[in-house]
Amino acid sequence: MYDFNYHRPGSVDEAVGLINDDAKLLAGGQSLLPTMKLRLAQPSDVIDLGGIPGLSDISVDGSTVTIGATATHASVAASSAVAGAIPALADLASGIGDTQVRNVGTIGGSVANADPAADYPAAVLGLGATVHTNSRTIAADDFFTGIFETALAENEILTKVSFPVPEAAAYVKFANPASRYAIVGVFVAKTSDGVRVAVTGAGGSAFRASGMEAALNANFSASALDGIAVASDDLNNDLHASAEYRAHLVSVMAKRAVQAAGG
Repeated sequence: MYDFNYHRPGSVDEAVGLINDDAKLLAGGQSLLPTMKLRLAQPSDVIDLGGIPGLSDISVDGSTVTIGATATHASVAASSAVAGAIPALADLASGIGDTQVRNVGTIGGSVANADPAADYPAAVLGLGATVHTNSRTIAADDFFTGIFETALAENEILTKVSFPVPEAAAYVKFANPASRYAIVGVFVAKTSDGVRVAVTGAGGSAFRASGMEAALNANFSASALDGIAVASDDLNNDLHASAEYRAHLVSVMAKRAVQAAGG
């Protein structure tokens, strides 16, 4: 039996007031519900954010794309505003999971869950996004802290993510053929502050490849990455791929991303 109290608040403040030590927030449920089915999570309360007005809005204001926490992957992929401003972000969203996952899963749920193989963390980190909560803003470089861990406090709710529009960007991943999760995914963005290279799937959480960034800042071309690799010491090593293979894939995906971004 599943035994929990279900809540559908009408505002973020109401949702915050319902949070307790054993409560779980529900956005799209594509991670939470399977976890509950496996009895790996048994929350006392489930707080459904789907009824909060405005939390799924998508907007482009000048050089910033802002996506509400409950915007689905499908809505991001189909947004002409997103595609016009940051095509790489719309393309990333279109490759998440399958049709059902894309129509139910949300950007806020993905970012807050911080699955080491999720796609959105690479975009957040690669574009230098800002994560907004009910009480503060968090820079991308400070947000992901470890495997399934973020800088979010227990009483915080992620409300939206703001992405600066880059000069050029692309995301390329080597996907698990069953789940479509990234065995390795690399997001490359050429921004006004320099090139950012973010990697997902390879480590415990998304991370930046500083050596590749330095090389691409000097010469934004795939050939600039010849001979540059990430160390395999701290990379994931599982039935899907060894740490050494993932290190190799980072280099391959990074080159492809640079080429896709016009480098």
